[in-house]
Amino acid sequence: MSDRKRVVIVGAGFGGMSAAKKLAGKNVEVVLIDKRNHHLFQPLLYQVATADLSPAEIAWPTRSIFSRSSNVSVFMGEVTGIDLTQQRVLSGDHHLDFDYLILATGAVTSYFGNDHWAALAPGLKNITEATDIRKNLLLAFERAENSEDEDQKRRLLNFVVVGGGPTGVEMAGAIAELAKKALSEDFRRIDPRDARILLVEGGDRLLGAFPQSLSDYTRQSLEGLGVEVRLGSPVSDITEQGVKIGDEFIPAANVIWGAGVQVPDLKDWVQKPSDRGGRIIVEPDLSVPDHRNVFVIGDAAHVAWRDGLAVPGIAPAAKQQGKYVARRILDIMNGRSIPDFKYSHAGNLATIGRHRAVIDLNGFKLKGWLAWWFWGLAHIYFLIGIRAPALVMVQWVWSYLFRKKGARLITGQDKDNARAVVPPANQKAG
Repeated sequence: MSDRKRVVIVGAGFGGMSAAKKLAGKNVEVVLIDKRNHHLFQPLLYQVATADLSPAEIAWPTRSIFSRSSNVSVFMGEVTGIDLTQQRVLSGDHHLDFDYLILATGAVTSYFGNDHWAALAPGLKNITEATDIRKNLLLAFERAENSEDEDQKRRLLNFVVVGGGPTGVEMAGAIAELAKKALSEDFRRIDPRDARILLVEGGDRLLGAFPQSLSDYTRQSLEGLGVEVRLGSPVSDITEQGVKIGDEFIPAANVIWGAGVQVPDLKDWVQKPSDRGGRIIVEPDLSVPDHRNVFVIGDAAHVAWRDGLAVPGIAPAAKQQGKYVARRILDIMNGRSIPDFKYSHAGNLATIGRHRAVIDLNGFKLKGWLAWWFWGLAHIYFLIGIRAPALVMVQWVWSYLFRKKGARLITGQDKDNARAVVPPANQKAG
């Protein structure tokens, strides 16, 4: 394949995978780089974090996806730099030359300058974070069951979710259902339904990208599930003991962050203008200024859209950009031209809980039970692979019919876990 042009794709998220699949089988050499060996369906991470799904049900080995695409190879490694002059991608001691480069590096959690909160309030961007959150949620109930200290028990059963966007709304609703439904009959010394779930949003409403009526419905639905919604209440501090909201301190063993994202490193690698979140401001064809063979897509790109807004950082947008850039590269190679990228916005979706979701399809609004099923089917449709959608459907039906969480496993560091839930002296372990 030495005579073929080489396309290097950095990132196996929605954008990178869409570009690679579009280029599979074409007369180019494709190298897909990612520091993990799997493609992850991020919109369902919260269901892993709250024990509805197992990680393998929302992730797919990258190599297996392209096992029959002989022109696509996978390089597992972490990118440490980009040399645009020499047209090289750097990964530790390795370097990969490219003719065309697609940067789909994605975004990470932003703590708005309070990076020391990261260890105390994990975000939800990868499987490790999701399984750590699941472990901490389940351990909180186990520790509360064995605690003789009422103040400590209350702290363990307080859960705070920061951020009123889709991630925060979905997490808060799922934690409420975990505590008040799935676990309600599993314990003897505590009642999980006593758990206090707070959703904290600095703005004046939830789901700011949705119409006001759907935001109001979302708040009412969450409150119906037992979630305490705090609007106009920015977090001022997070400690090991809890979270400070304005001047009020809430003791809490679990604080989950879903309030913002940023793009690390990329602006330093390409030395091009970026927005406040680190997204590279790209040309209309998604290329980097002065480098027509280098493209940035997905969460890493600031793409002008409408009314002064940028294209939102959601999966459908990244997939559209990935397909567009792949076509753009093939057309450049063949001497053809295509129009500039035009984003087609299908709408916004968010689930609140069992039988509760909101959908805004470019002005067509849907909420409640029908929206919940629409949301679920849409997510299953977009899962990569053949086996995964069937597994997710079976798991959801099981959870729907029996209200059971099928992935309630506490994993990792068994000795630490056992010490954390050691029963009091007057109670024997079963």
